Amino acid sequence: MDSNQRTILVMDADQRSALAVTRALGSHYRSARLVTADVSATALAGRSKYASHYLRYPSPVDQPEAFVCWVKANCLNGQFDLVIPTTEVTSQLLLINAERLPDLPMAFAPYSRVMQLADKSRLVRSAQVLGIPVPLSRFYTRLAELDPTTLVYPVVLKPSLSKIFLGDRWLSTHVRVLHSAQDFNRVCQSDRYLAEHPFMLQEFIPGQGAGLFCLYHQGQAIQFFAHQRLREKPPEGGVSVLSQAAKVDQRLQAHASALLSAANWHGVAMVEFRIAEDGTPYLMEVNTRFWGSLQLAIDAGVNFPVQLVSGFFGEPIVANNHYNEQQRLRWLMGDLDSLYIFLKRPYSFRAKLKRLVDFAAPRFRNQRHEVNRLGDLKPFWHELQHYFKP
Repeated sequence: MDSNQRTILVMDADQRSALAVTRALGSHYRSARLVTADVSATALAGRSKYASHYLRYPSPVDQPEAFVCWVKANCLNGQFDLVIPTTEVTSQLLLINAERLPDLPMAFAPYSRVMQLADKSRLVRSAQVLGIPVPLSRFYTRLAELDPTTLVYPVVLKPSLSKIFLGDRWLSTHVRVLHSAQDFNRVCQSDRYLAEHPFMLQEFIPGQGAGLFCLYHQGQAIQFFAHQRLREKPPEGGVSVLSQAAKVDQRLQAHASALLSAANWHGVAMVEFRIAEDGTPYLMEVNTRFWGSLQLAIDAGVNFPVQLVSGFFGEPIVANNHYNEQQRLRWLMGDLDSLYIFLKRPYSFRAKLKRLVDFAAPRFRNQRHEVNRLGDLKPFWHELQHYFKP
């Protein structure tokens, strides 16, 4: 089939990563039919000019059985040549139900292989075998195994799974940095899932985060990309709202390659590290899906969605190891949130003034906005409507 005549379904359409996928594929495959879908009546990627149709499905989080039934009824009879989920919950739910959804066209590794990386406890053990630096870690299957009198603070409490599937719903977990016994007791009360589900205690590594973005095809490394976070929400560290492409750190690439090759990885992955004050990169986690700042890579010249689709259909995958390292990406509404939080914090007047000037200063070269784009403005109007909705 001509690549331009294919029909592709992009799920989780209210995610910024889904918007990036939709725009990237729509720009590259001019005549392809791109269908977007999510749980709400309208969604970010659904408003893009590249989306030919929008579908609404039951919530994969709160109604997983109804969602699987929807997929079975709407996606297995050749309606779509490829289905692209863009969140952890949706992708894992589809993989968990692979036997019920035979021949669902997805560019993912099998569920068992995904969990080699998505399960943080298994990931750390694999890294230890491979000689990849990880924080000192202790493993527990449930809270009752832990003697709190042995804790040395600060310590990081990290559930093995970010999302736990309970059969009829999904449970979100949280990584906690504990600074005292009071913190520990508070977390035990709030995070009740610790009583029944595995977690780790890891030493706290002072330093800064770093990520490596990867594409593998049937165990073979195809593409690596890196970026630098310039501003985040919240300002002390979190989601990137202003970022810039960066040169791939060869140490991070070596560690990521060892890990992904050992897992015989297939598809995209974001490998996260924490760079300690002495320069040692410690492995933190791996996200087995498209990431929030995907649009930056595309703008810099690394079109991960097109590479993924090309590989799925057996076409040549064009890698780019000489992308524009000066390219920046700004998520305007996220940056506005970050500014508001910063101005409310007890920083000095000078620091607040500088932050305000940095926010307002225009940049005309090598910077694009993530959502608001002149040639495709409807997603931005959608974002504005929801941003100011009471």
